[in-house]
Amino acid sequence: MKYKNLKFKAHKFNSFDSYIFADIIAIHGGKWVFCKHKDRDTWETPGGHINDGETTLEAAKRELFEETGAISFDIESLCDYLVSAEVDGVPVVGHSQVYMATIYAFGEIPSDSEMEKICITDSIPDKQTYPGFIEEIFPFAQKLINAGISDKGLGDI
Repeated sequence: MKYKNLKFKAHKFNSFDSYIFADIIAIHGGKWVFCKHKDRDTWETPGGHINDGETTLEAAKRELFEETGAISFDIESLCDYLVSAEVDGVPVVGHSQVYMATIYAFGEIPSDSEMEKICITDSIPDKQTYPGFIEEIFPFAQKLINAGISDKGLGDI
């Protein structure tokens, strides 16, 4: 797929009636967790399509495991976003929900995962799969972290 004019706009959680993606901003040991897709040389946050009959939270938990191997974690709602782009020349608009996860333990990334590996880092990677997503969404995550979130869980904020 070829993306053009990719734009993200963050909104308050549960701002929309329907969603196509669930995304996760994840931390482990106070550092960001990113994934590298097997077919790309860029980094992204865990996430993906919501399956039929699945809630966004169920999708977020499934994607977090499938793409990072996370087996022990806390996960909380963060925000929604509107994404718009041209995909292979066709205009596309969709709504998605973002969760924040504190990962305590990893297993192996499942062998059938699209992801090749993960990166646990203090900084945001330069080569991003979806430019603009991190810049729009990370301020919400940073606000939670600044409010005292740590590897002890996300708590009540």
